[in-house]
Amino acid sequence: MKRIMLALALAGLSGAALAAEAPSGLPVTPAPAGAEVYIIAPADGATVGQEVTVRFGLKGMGVAPAGVVREHTGHHHLLVDVKELPAAGQPIPNDANHLHFGGGQTETTLKLKPGTHTLQLELGDQNHVPFEPAVVSKKITIHVK
Repeated sequence: MKRIMLALALAGLSGAALAAEAPSGLPVTPAPAGAEVYIIAPADGATVGQEVTVRFGLKGMGVAPAGVVREHTGHHHLLVDVKELPAAGQPIPNDANHLHFGGGQTETTLKLKPGTHTLQLELGDQNHVPFEPAVVSKKITIHVK
């Protein structure tokens, strides 16, 4: 009886693991080795005004608008005050905290409320899906006066 219960428990665990890894139905695009995305400005820890220009950097890949299929390219998504990265294999949300730059933009000007904020970049493929492995920047903190 113990063997049957153990087998059922293990089967349930492996089934749960498989379900968690199930694809979203959209293809996941592989990232080239060494690809990096980073925030050029502002600097980590900077004190800025309520209107701040954020400049995006990218190494090892190119920028292409959303919907354009071109090998080793993607487009930027700026994560503002986001605690956890968007789910792998799923399109990055498009809301006040997940800003899409599907036109291929490499900078933006934000209007932020006074206080401390975090910024992080994540590169998405033509369908706004993160690459595998994810191409994400270091999270920076800025202080808005």
